Amino acid sequence: MIAETVCSAVAAAGLGIAVVTAYRKRYLTATRIAAYALVPLGLVMTGVVEWLADTAFSPTAWAGFGVLGLSWLLFATTRTVERRRGGTRKERKAARESAAPAATAPGASAPALGQASSRGQSPAPRQKPAAQGDDDFSDIEAILKKHGI
Repeated sequence: MIAETVCSAVAAAGLGIAVVTAYRKRYLTATRIAAYALVPLGLVMTGVVEWLADTAFSPTAWAGFGVLGLSWLLFATTRTVERRRGGTRKERKAARESAAPAATAPGASAPALGQASSRGQSPAPRQKPAAQGDDDFSDIEAILKKHGI
């Protein structure tokens, strides 16, 4: 009950200050002050202030905050241990996939990644890595040549 009275008084005082500010022809500032002044009144009218007051004096609510804190502590601890071990699910999955053999066709001796396209063309010869002094666009030129552009 006291919290609602205080919030209403703050709202009334803020609206009074907004009126004085508007009287001084500072309408934008007065509007902003009025907006801030109406927030506590809106919180009282919606029941948020009463809910907060009931929560602040409730031992059950504080026990709930304690449980939430414990939960956060457990999450943080497991995350720290996981980082020290150097393994997340994604990293373990990537390690398993890299250990798997390359996909080959039955009866083939090498993976089919570098074979010619279905048009019967021979695969393009591999280019040597660009020297350090080469142009920055050499890789782009190679891609364009590969596509016949």
